[in-house]
Amino acid sequence: MPSLNVSLPAPLREWIDAQIKGGRYGNASEYLRELIRRDQERQAQERLEDLLLEGIKSGNSSPLTQQDWAELRTEVAERLQKRWGGRAKKPR
Repeated sequence: MPSLNVSLPAPLREWIDAQIKGGRYGNASEYLRELIRRDQERQAQERLEDLLLEGIKSGNSSPLTQQDWAELRTEVAERLQKRWGGRAKKPR
């Protein structure tokens, strides 16, 4: 795997060291890879939201039924359960 050298000010390096000492990460590389993955997910989510807004603004939509909303709530709740390890609230 290719390496990348990064210069950081002392407070940022101390923050990374604290995350490692806290036991969530084995080393600085693991921490930085996780941050990059989260940023990729955030950008993908923003892209999805942009596409959804574009679709809504297009006016080419069909009305959702109560069943559609119930299925959507269930799907979102399941995704949140996976992401947050059971800490997400269930839909009403």
